[in-house]
Amino acid sequence: MSVSLDQLLAEEAELQFDHLSHEDALALGLKLLERARRDRLPVVIDVALAGLTVLHCALPGCRPDNEDWVRRKRNTVGRFWHSSFYMGRYYAAKGSSLADKPHIDPSEYVDHGGSFPLLVRGLGCVGSITVSGLAQEEDHALVVDVLREWRAGR
Repeated sequence: MSVSLDQLLAEEAELQFDHLSHEDALALGLKLLERARRDRLPVVIDVALAGLTVLHCALPGCRPDNEDWVRRKRNTVGRFWHSSFYMGRYYAAKGSSLADKPHIDPSEYVDHGGSFPLLVRGLGCVGSITVSGLAQEEDHALVVDVLREWRAGR
């Protein structure tokens, strides 16, 4: 999946919300869970809003390591307000990675795809939706696809 930084920023602009309630975040997470179960994906799913875990689920076939990947991807989105995939591509374009930064603890943050910011217009990042268990490009694409589907159905 060859995607530019501009494309990733455009996704973030496209997938912003005018408002996002706890119920909305839960419905979004359940939509992601439904898709992952239907496709029998071995993933951990996490939806967070305002510092609360709204939904967290590990599906058959995932590994305990995926829990740590979810946590670190979620931390990255919460700190930088960009998708974890964008952050990886951003630093790769500079010939670096997030782990190379002296002020970033790689045991707490990771720049691999799979976590996407829940952005509210005029407010900023209010949470995240995260997947781990597939290749990072697939984790990212799954989250973006479900966000688009959910928004289209509203």
